[in-house]
Amino acid sequence: MELWLNDRIEGQTSSLKVLKVLHLERSDYQEIAVVLTENHGKVLVLNGAVQLSEKDEAFYHEMLVHVPMFTHPSPKKVLVIGGGDGGAVREVFKHPQVERVVMVEIDKRVVDVCREFFPEVSSALSDPRLELLFEDGVKFVRETKESFDVVLVDSTDPYDFAEQLFSKEFFDSVYRILGSDGVCCSQTENPFIMGKLIGRVQNYLGELFKFKTLYWAVVPTYPGGLWTFSLGSKSVDPINFRRDSRVKTRVYSPDLHRAVINFSLFWEV
Repeated sequence: MELWLNDRIEGQTSSLKVLKVLHLERSDYQEIAVVLTENHGKVLVLNGAVQLSEKDEAFYHEMLVHVPMFTHPSPKKVLVIGGGDGGAVREVFKHPQVERVVMVEIDKRVVDVCREFFPEVSSALSDPRLELLFEDGVKFVRETKESFDVVLVDSTDPYDFAEQLFSKEFFDSVYRILGSDGVCCSQTENPFIMGKLIGRVQNYLGELFKFKTLYWAVVPTYPGGLWTFSLGSKSVDPINFRRDSRVKTRVYSPDLHRAVINFSLFWEV
């Protein structure tokens, strides 16, 4: 009998053929699974939703990270909210200016599982410049006295404990802890499925930041295959970004950066 993983979200589903279930557990926060699929290698699944696959994780992680990192003139201190697989941190550390990264992940078991099954994604979690905290990201942002150059929100879908990561109160707190050239970026789901969510987040950013934009990436294993990111910048227009040939990427490039910025011109929010 064939086994299929069906990722259901807001009235539609996408499916992957599963060859083998490699890991399955329920943590204090969610169900965590790792499956081997026919076309995309190993896949991390949280509460039935695909988080990453070996084959296309770079399409997500590189676009989440490098657009805001290259928008900032010199990002030295970076905060990552979520991102338990370690892929965002891996991309952040490609930037030679980075001196300190704080990653706040609510579920330690996600990190443990990814270290075991996705070592190529999670390798940077051992970098001595990283402070890894297992706590609520909303609470951390609200209470921290530390300032950051870039804040990246690598969250799960906007349900349950992740819902507050898409709230106005959260983005108010993010703005407060950003420096004068600060940039924040959050994953904001598929535009054709979660358009109302995107509209709210874009409105929040527009009230706070001098510049805000919506940009996109193709992530085949995510529902609909098209994913968005919402970026706010205090001082630099993301179209006027830096270049640095020392940062080696598979997907991101300056040409792609220019091409995907201002998706909101197409997608009115």
